[in-house]
Amino acid sequence: MFRIKARVPRKLLAMGLPTAWGAMAITYKLVCPLAQQDSLGARVVTSAVFFAVGTGLVLHVRQALVRELRQVREVAGAAQSVLLRPLPPRIDGLDVAAAQLSADRGACIGGDLYEVIATEHGVRAVMGDVRGHGIAAIGTVAAVLGSFREAVHDEPDLGRVLRRLDRALARHLRERSCDDPAAEEFVTVLLLEIGRDGEITALNCGHPWPYLLTGTTVEPLARTDPLPPLGPFPLPPDLTPLPCGTLLPGDSLVLYTDGVEDARDARGRFFALQAALADAVRRDPITPHMILRTLFAALLRHTRGQPADDIALLVLRNDHTRGQHNPLGARGTARATTHNPQPTNHL
Repeated sequence: MFRIKARVPRKLLAMGLPTAWGAMAITYKLVCPLAQQDSLGARVVTSAVFFAVGTGLVLHVRQALVRELRQVREVAGAAQSVLLRPLPPRIDGLDVAAAQLSADRGACIGGDLYEVIATEHGVRAVMGDVRGHGIAAIGTVAAVLGSFREAVHDEPDLGRVLRRLDRALARHLRERSCDDPAAEEFVTVLLLEIGRDGEITALNCGHPWPYLLTGTTVEPLARTDPLPPLGPFPLPPDLTPLPCGTLLPGDSLVLYTDGVEDARDARGRFFALQAALADAVRRDPITPHMILRTLFAALLRHTRGQPADDIALLVLRNDHTRGQHNPLGARGTARATTHNPQPTNHL
């Protein structure tokens, strides 16, 4: 048996109450004898009636806008959980913590992207920054992250992973240009691969180099000039990954987007990321979550809680003790197995 329920369209319900209030006000003005009088008392009553109707209309519109905003935020939260999936706290011998903060107050997600995946080729990570921020950048973030999540398992070479990302972005931009011919977009991308022995190789397309934390020393992972960002220029024929040393037990890598170092205070001074990291490594214990909390607290103090650009931070720490076998790099696994996974995205 099928049951058919009659439902009144939501738009009709939304218009019904304001229309009824308006009809009541007009009926009062045309029919009620008191509204036809010109005395002070009649004017006061008429004004009170129209004030009540106007107040009701304002409250109704406000309630409708709040309801719509709540629905938009729920959709944005769902998009965030799909695109920037919460990372597990541990991936193949690496402690992991990540967080992002959108410059748009109404957006739960911005133009920054990151991911860490354990593959048979090693632990591979990406950090990127889409031109622009907020809801408009979600499509580009989805295109790049989707390609990365597939390519890291299929491609044994990091250069071929980067070419896959470049082709996916090109397809996305061609599709966007059909709707918006004036759209010009690019993405800065940093690809990292951490091998079983902790050896780090990287490919950098216009992105800031991460910082390597060794004891109380904070130094850039590399100082070479990066390649141009993806989008405006073709990739060079030779994409040999750059050797960047070894992530030893106890060392940490801090990946970030340029919104961190470009953050300014009221006097226009830039945020001193290296100094903030030096302060973080002097605290005990040095964990990825502690580093994140320290950096975000310093950033929000510096910008008075109003960053001008999207901010993303990703911390990878080799938690093995020195002399212990370091089995970095899974074989055939997408993510590290954990009995109690906890999201690391917390802003």
